[in-house]
Order: sequence, then C-alpha cells, then structure tokens
Amino acid sequence: MSPVRRCSRTACGRPAVATLTYVYADSTAVLGPLATYAEPHCYDLCAEHSERLTAPRGWEVVRLADTSGPTRPSGDDLEALANAVREAARPQERAAEAGGGARQADPMEVARRGHLRVLRSPDN
Repeated sequence: MSPVRRCSRTACGRPAVATLTYVYADSTAVLGPLATYAEPHCYDLCAEHSERLTAPRGWEVVRLADTSGPTRPSGDDLEALANAVREAARPQERAAEAGGGARQADPMEVARRGHLRVLRSPDN
C-alpha cells in the first residue's frame, strides 16, 4: 500500500490534498485541508476535484483555508519589526534628546518597562 493517500473519486489516482466531510443535520459539506489520518466517513479529494466540488441543492459548502503552511511576513510587518528593534536599541537619553528634551507622555500609556509599554484600554 502506498503511503500517499489518493483521491476518493472513482478512477482518480491523483494524490489527495483536501478532506471532505458532511454535517447532515446542518445540510453542510465541509472541505478542508487533508486530515492527518483517514477516517471512515470522510473523503479525500485531489486538487482538481476539490476545486470543482458542488453540493446538492439546499446545501452549503464551507471551504476552510489551509493555515498550516508557513506564511511570509508582509513588508509592513518587517518594517514595524525593524522600527521596534531600532527603538529598543536606542539608549533612553538619546531617545529623550530626539524627542526635544523632555519626553512627551502618551495619555494612553499606563506604565513602561524597558522598551515595552502598557497601554490603557480605549474603552476606559
């Protein structure tokens, strides 16, 4: 037996990439990432069959996104991280000088410990 799970559709030998389950009480078909192990009432589908999947009239198809893969950080994430590192590496005296002498207190800031700040909830 091959360690690669195959599509459950008849005469399809392609590798499975998604798992289909049914919730009969809710008239819902759920298509998600490939399950970690095969279950008796689930169907493994290849990429082609999972894209073309349709449900009976009156049923809803819920497609769950595959979040297991690594996501690449966006440019904004990297820029925010770089700015936080620069601010944390700057000595407090130089930071105060850059701010024009006395540091302006943020009205939302409750406490400060090193480069970390505790902020007041906007609801309060």
